[in-house]
Amino acid sequence: MRATNLRHLVVASRISAPRHIRATSTSQIRGVDEHHAYCRDFVQKHDYEAYLVSHLYPTDKRKGYFAIKAFYDELATVQDNVSSPIIGEMRMQFWRDAVKSLAVGRPPHHPIALALHDISQSTSLQSYHMRRIVDARAQELQGSSHLTVDSLIAHAESTTATHYYLLLSLLDLSSDTLSHAASHLGIAHCISTLLRALPFHASKGRMVIPAEITAKHGVSQEEVFRKGPASKGIDDAVFDLATIANDHITTAREMFSDSAGKVPRVATPIFGAGVPIASFLERLEAVDFNAFHPTLQLRRWNLPWRVWRSYYQRTF
Repeated sequence: MRATNLRHLVVASRISAPRHIRATSTSQIRGVDEHHAYCRDFVQKHDYEAYLVSHLYPTDKRKGYFAIKAFYDELATVQDNVSSPIIGEMRMQFWRDAVKSLAVGRPPHHPIALALHDISQSTSLQSYHMRRIVDARAQELQGSSHLTVDSLIAHAESTTATHYYLLLSLLDLSSDTLSHAASHLGIAHCISTLLRALPFHASKGRMVIPAEITAKHGVSQEEVFRKGPASKGIDDAVFDLATIANDHITTAREMFSDSAGKVPRVATPIFGAGVPIASFLERLEAVDFNAFHPTLQLRRWNLPWRVWRSYYQRTF
């Protein structure tokens, strides 16, 4: 990776997602390139940290990266972009049909589907991974709460971890070590995302902390939904969930103990995504696990540098 990528990371941390019309003129892109540009801009707008990590990927793999991430982010935001579960299920059915159509080379006229079809010509994207993500997100429409930690982990495995398997396929990487490490990274990623978005979910009347944990600390849903300036019970529940996320990212790191903790160079783009996860958990600890602390919604100024450093140090 060239040193200029560091400048790209820094610039990406300072600007908002440009409008497609402003960013790229129609004379510059045609046909399938337009679909890839849509995916890139979609990720830049909706998933800032994923956009930072994109600079770690080889240039010839970035279109594939943005297509997979746009697919994942599109499905993850359906719940927040529909007015009812029925409309959400219609969206999910569209994507079920789209995945089937991709498998036979007839993608629907949707920029993300067309971008996925394009990269599938040179990359083996397992349709069962994509179906698994769609089905898990569809189930989420019926209720995002979990009774047990095991249920939440199963959901994380079916969504976030599974999208990491697609990224491993994109880079033509296949090994038990990488798959197991990606699974643990995905679980940590999912849990940290839920913790970061806890204030948002609470404002929508959604409980994302498993009942098993809230019951342990005597926390009611209503208490989370009207979180005040201080609530020891909620913070203790957040601590338990954050500890689970930290345990999984630690386990992912330990998968590389045979290589002195160093991630194989070819896999560093995948595991570079662990840097923002670890950064958020550090910040959460710094505010005593108050997930409602306003500073947690701010971008960390040195995150681009930490992502860049992870590539050269082969750690996360």
